[in-house]
Formats: sequence, structure tokens, C-alpha cells
Amino acid sequence: MRQISLLVITGLCTYGALYSQPPARPATQSAGTESGFAVFQGRCMGCHGNPNVERAPSPAAIREMTPERIYQALTTGVMKGQGDALTEDQRRMVATFMSGRPLGSLQQGDAKSMPNQCSGNPPLSDPSSAPEWNGWGVTIANTRFQSAKDAGLAPADVPRLKLKWAFGFPTGLSAYGQPSVVSGRVFVGTDVGYIYSLDAKTGCVYWSYQTKGAVRNAMSIGAVKGRGATRYGVFFGDAHANVYGLDAQDGHLLWTTKVDDHFVARITAAPTYYDGRLYVPVSSSEEFTAATLDYPCCTSRGSVVALDASTGDRIWKTFVMDEPKPTKKNSKGVQNYAPAGGSVWNSPTVDPVRNAVYFGTGDGETEPAPKTTDAIMAVDIKTGKMLWVYQSHADDAFLGGCNGASKTDNCPSENGPDLDIGNSPILKTLPGGKRVLVAATKDGNVIALDPDNNGAVVWKTNVSPADPNAKGPAAFLARLGGIVWGGAADDRSLYYGLSRGGMIALQLTTGERLWYTPLAKPGTRVNNAAATSAISGVAFVGGSDGRVHALSTADGKEIWEVETAKTFQTVNQVPAHGGAISSAGPAIAGGMLFVGSGYAVTGANSGNVLLAFGVD
Repeated sequence: MRQISLLVITGLCTYGALYSQPPARPATQSAGTESGFAVFQGRCMGCHGNPNVERAPSPAAIREMTPERIYQALTTGVMKGQGDALTEDQRRMVATFMSGRPLGSLQQGDAKSMPNQCSGNPPLSDPSSAPEWNGWGVTIANTRFQSAKDAGLAPADVPRLKLKWAFGFPTGLSAYGQPSVVSGRVFVGTDVGYIYSLDAKTGCVYWSYQTKGAVRNAMSIGAVKGRGATRYGVFFGDAHANVYGLDAQDGHLLWTTKVDDHFVARITAAPTYYDGRLYVPVSSSEEFTAATLDYPCCTSRGSVVALDASTGDRIWKTFVMDEPKPTKKNSKGVQNYAPAGGSVWNSPTVDPVRNAVYFGTGDGETEPAPKTTDAIMAVDIKTGKMLWVYQSHADDAFLGGCNGASKTDNCPSENGPDLDIGNSPILKTLPGGKRVLVAATKDGNVIALDPDNNGAVVWKTNVSPADPNAKGPAAFLARLGGIVWGGAADDRSLYYGLSRGGMIALQLTTGERLWYTPLAKPGTRVNNAAATSAISGVAFVGGSDGRVHALSTADGKEIWEVETAKTFQTVNQVPAHGGAISSAGPAIAGGMLFVGSGYAVTGANSGNVLLAFGVD
């Protein structure tokens, strides 16, 4: 970690100094880390990143500090005066966001201090020789469908699923990393900055590795070459846009590569491993609250980076849009830039037939929003050169904090609807051999494209039509009642959880609606936007209420449900409770189902537990 002298630290507007352990505090009161960036922009960008303030460390330098260092400066250190102007939650959120990990995580997360260490560490078997859920979408086609053989579960088994073990993430605030299951082991990343390798059957821990920042993406495991005795690597990215390769056997570091230098660039989704390469999506936190006039809006842009999985060397990098250039100065005299935006929030899909890589892109941050925003992009697998693009929504320039009285001249003249494509495209072959690439949008459009005809539209279906009579917040909710993190596909149908609640099934060949099942309890509102996972005959989806549902793919009838928003006794004796399941879906392999419980977008209903279910 970069060291910064005390003299330089005293130049901080609101940051600094030495280590101090903060008092314990309920996780639900400090999980809204994105708000930490809003505080930083509003209270600190007048100095940090300002070339006229000589001794203020840059935002990038602050991002290298520990959360304890930032927190102590704001509470008892050299910047206590500035910190006193913030609430306790604001101080914690800033420390958590800027450092990329929760307070108190460094000392408590190491597996060496846990009581459930595995008694041995036998050689890792060939991943292809055992049931696996590898990476985000199981395969490079991102279908999120597990075969009957690898699932080890038939529809008749699902109602008999019972909790086998629970593993707590020490000091964790948000269990948002989807587990991967390979060679009888579970690999999972955490917001505490630790990666864990666990035994799938018992939950005992083989090893842990401490990263430089929080890890919310699924692990991808694949073969490596030229690394001594290492046969298989574990690959992932963190909240600072660092990508890592670890030895899957014992967790030692093989390499690390920073794939983007923007101070709020990050890796949200899993790298996709194929044929010795990684295809890494790059996103950013900039769009959340760039409206403040002290902030030089906007300069981040999404990209996909191809790396050599054995060395971490960069092969190519493709940006969603051109490099930002200076435009106007805002009313406070701060330089603005454009274009910006287009974060890639999803794991790329690989097409060996077309030698192509497909991915969804986010909204623009500046106007006019480029045609590559809110889009599906196809690039050449060898060079990264763009092959074609399909835009689902034009002119979507969006920034958080740009509505009503809070709107500033950093903001787009008309703030967009925020219709990022956050889910991975699903690549499927239809009966008769025709192929489709399916993606979905926040406003409920499911779109099948022809990957063999430059992305021509095959069919398009809206599963969440807006209410034309809705006004105000109701109209906003109606418009964004669709699909966020993605669905699953078998050979017949597509299955999506909806942010307005429930699950829907569509016919793969035509987009025709087959069934819709609401999942909220009477009188409640539940978001089921987490990614759907499926096995033969059953589709699974989580909800913002912490419940996991299993529905029959034949007719949508519920066959199993489990409540996870509660306290659990854990195998590593870490106090843990579940909460909302709002992004990642279950991983299913070898007769077991694994789910992280506690991802909460707003901080409510957060949690820190990984749960493993099996059949009695």
C-alpha cells in the first residue's frame, strides 16, 4: 500500500493519518457506500484533484489508503475539524468507499485465524472432471443453466433442500459476490477484500487472500502455463480496477494488473476465461453523483480488456467511446469533459464461432450520449476491434443527483432514464441451428439479436409495459420495472426475475410470454432483479426480502422457498446474518446450491453470509 508522509496528509481537506479501530456499529447503518462518493465529491473535490491546491493528495492517492486511516483522520486525527462537519455515517461511508473495503476488515478476515480450517489441501482435480459452476454464467455463453449431470439435482429433489452450512464474512457489510464451484471447492470474493477457498461439502476453509479492495464479481477458474507447479488460476477484479491471478491450490499471488487508471474505475462483473485469456469488463462509480460543481465532470468510460491468464499481460483494450476532451467550464470555473460513461457492468460472452466477444454497455454521463451506450457491442476476440453495435435506447445521458432543485450545470440538459444493460448477453442455438444473442433492459425489453447477421433484431418483447397513467415516482418505477442482472436459458425458454417483482418465462424462439409468477407476499413490494439461475425443470431467483424461490419451468408454480434474511450459526464462528439478494444468483453444482445473502443497494437489509444447501 502506498505510503504518504504526514506532511502531505495535513494537506487533506477531509482525510489523513494514522490507524485507529473505529467503534462497532450495526452494518445496516453503513452499507450505502456509494453515498461516500457523493460526500467526497461535495465536500472534498474543491481540494483533491484541484491543481491549485498543492499539498492535497489526489483522489487516486486517497483510494490507496486503508479505511481506518481515513476514518481516524476524520474523527481524532489532523482533519477532525473537517470531519466534525460530517455525520458518523458519512465519515464511515467515505472511508469505506474511498478505500474500497469496510472498516476493520484487514485484521479479522484472514482464514488462518478461523477455527474451521480444512485438515489438508489435496491436489486440485481437473475442473472439467467434476460438476462446476465456473464464473458468472456457468459457461462462456452465459446461459446460467446447469445441466442435470452437473447440477446433481432433479426437480423432485429441490423441495428437500436444507441448509448444510453457513460461512460468515468477518466485518462484512454486503454479501454481493456470487460463489463459483470448481473441483469440489467454493471460491468467493467479499466486500472485506478477502478471497476464500472453501470445501463445498463442509464449508471448511482452505485458504484466504487479501486484495487491495472489495471484490463483488464471481471468480473464474482456468488453466495457466509457465507458472511453475501452478496448474489452475483463480481470476477476478477489485474495486480499484486491479485484476488478479491466484494459484487455485493455495491462493498465492501469480500476478496483478491494473486495467484502468481512473480513480473510480472498478471491476463489477466477473472476467470471462476462454482459451488462456481473460476478458475483463471495466465499470465506474462516476455517474452516481457527478453533479457537484467541484467535480470535473466527466472522464470515466467503460471498456473491456483482454489479458493473458498466465501472466496478466494486456493483449488489447477496447473502450466503449472515444477519449474525453475538454468542453465548457461550469459556473464554478471547473473544467468539464465529454464524452464519458458506458460502464460495462456485465461479464462478456464469448462466441468461438464468430471469434467475437459480446457485452452490454451502460448509459452515457455526458451529452450527446454516444451510440455505443445502452447497447450490445460485439468486438473481435483477437484484436478488440468493434464488429457491430446494437443500441437499445438512444440519448441516455444520466447522472445521479441531477433531478429537481439539486440539478447543476454539470448535469445533462435532460437527465436520461438510466437504462444501462447490466446483464450478460445469453448466446443460444435454436432448433434448426439458428443462433440468437439475447439481452434485456431495465425498462423490460428482452431483445434477441442475430450474431451471424451483425446483430440484426430477431424478436423483441416488453415484459414490463409502463403505465401510461402513472405520474411522478410511480411512473419512474413503472419504467424501470424490468430486468437488471440477467436471466437463464434452457433449450426452450428464457427465465428472468423482474425488478417490479416476480419471474417471467419467454419462449426462446419467438419471445412469446409463457408464464409470469408474482413472488411478493400479500401487501409487500419485492424486487426480484437478481440474476436467475436454472437447472433442468427448475429456475431459481432471489429477492430484496432475502427469500430464494424455486419455480417449475413448465408452468411457473413455486416448488421451494427459503428465508435467508436472518441470523445464522456459521462454521467459522463469525457472527453473520443474511439479507437482500439483489444482484448475484445461486450457483448450483454437485447436488448443492450456494447463495450469498445480504446485498442491499441502499444499506437496508444488508448481510454477510454465504449459505450452502443440499438434499437430506
